[in-house]
Amino acid sequence: MHRVSVPLKVALVALLIGLPLGSAAAETVFSKSFTYFSIGGRTAAELDKALAAAGPQMASTGARHPGATRIKFGGSITYVSRGGRCAIGTARVTLNTRIILPRWKYRKQAGRDLALVWDTLASDIKRHEERHAEIARNHARQMEKAFLALKPEADCERMQAKVARTSADEVEKHDKDQARFDRTEAANFDRRMIRLLQYRLESLKGGR
Repeated sequence: MHRVSVPLKVALVALLIGLPLGSAAAETVFSKSFTYFSIGGRTAAELDKALAAAGPQMASTGARHPGATRIKFGGSITYVSRGGRCAIGTARVTLNTRIILPRWKYRKQAGRDLALVWDTLASDIKRHEERHAEIARNHARQMEKAFLALKPEADCERMQAKVARTSADEVEKHDKDQARFDRTEAANFDRRMIRLLQYRLESLKGGR
C-alpha cells in the first residue's frame, strides 16, 4: 500500500501592529492532535481498497492517502520604534498540526500474518506523519528567527511588507522540505516495508 501524504498549504503569519519599547523576542507555540478514521476489510487487498476509499483527501490533488497531517501556521508580529526607524519588537509563531491516522476495526479478529502486516504498516504511517509535524516545527522556529533577523525600515509600512515577503519565503521553504520528504519516502517504501516486516518477524521468533 503506497504511502505518501502532502501537507495542506499553510496560512501566512498574521500581523498585529504595536509600538512597545524593548528588545526583540520570540515565542513559538506548538499544538498537536490526533484524529482517526475507521476502515474495514478482511484481507490485505480489502484493506488496501478501504484505505484508498476512506483515507483523508488532499485538497490539492483530490487523491486519498492512508494518513495525513494538516498544518496551520499563525501568530503575530509587533514593531518598536528604534532610532527613529521601525523594527521588529516581538515575533510569535503558532503552529497547529492535526495528524489523521487509520484504525482497523477488525484488528482483534485478524490472523497472525495479516495482523503483522497491518501493525507494520500502521506504525510506518504514524512515523511518517509525525515526521511531517516535526518538519513543520523546525520551520516555525526558523520563521521566528528570520523575522527577528530583519533589519529596521524607515517606516512600519515598509517593515510590514518585508515581514510579508519573509513569511511567504519561509512557507515556501517549508512546503519544499515537506515535498522532498514525501518523495524520499515514496521511493523507499517497498524496501522499508520489507525491512520492517523482517524485523518484526525476527522479533516474534525471538520472543517464543
